[in-house]
Amino acid sequence: MADIIYTLEGGVYINITNKCPCDCAFCIRSKADAVGDAKNLWFDKEPDFEEIKAAVDSFNFSGVKEAVFCGYGEPTNALENLIKTADYIKGKYPDIILRINTNGLSDLINGRPTAKEICSSIDVISVSLNDPDSASYDKITRNIYPGKAFDAMLKFTKECVACGNDVRMTVVDVIGEENIEKSRKICEELGARFIVRSFARGR
Repeated sequence: MADIIYTLEGGVYINITNKCPCDCAFCIRSKADAVGDAKNLWFDKEPDFEEIKAAVDSFNFSGVKEAVFCGYGEPTNALENLIKTADYIKGKYPDIILRINTNGLSDLINGRPTAKEICSSIDVISVSLNDPDSASYDKITRNIYPGKAFDAMLKFTKECVACGNDVRMTVVDVIGEENIEKSRKICEELGARFIVRSFARGR
């Protein structure tokens, strides 16, 4: 079994699936089998909730202020386990802040609107904007929904903002200053916070 919970630079991360509709050009998982203190983040088989629950029970969350659903896959590809795990952690540690790092394509993945459901269990929604237009987005993310993914991601983000959660949009610092500024404007129009992530640091 691969690592379900791991730490990286003092942060706690929860790896619940390897499935993802994207194959991003800059994705860290194409460069190594693990990050942080994890030995391996690739599952031989996708974990079920009982296996994730066992990992939560065996991890020492004392002093942990935030835990992030982010591993070697898109967390909303395992939406049921995502919600059940978030609710289970909140039941044990009600003061912990839960964040999801997501590509924002949950509605396409699951075939229905999902923002309200996710926002009811997750405190912070961090959406990877990646690039400021659909064609560039498709090129850099190499997603399985070309022509649809970018608009779906924006819609999901807007609906998360409407839920009143802490919503952020991120880009990686390799897309150039012009595209970073265009992305910033999109983010501001949606009412989310804008964050430029370091490619070198990986998170």
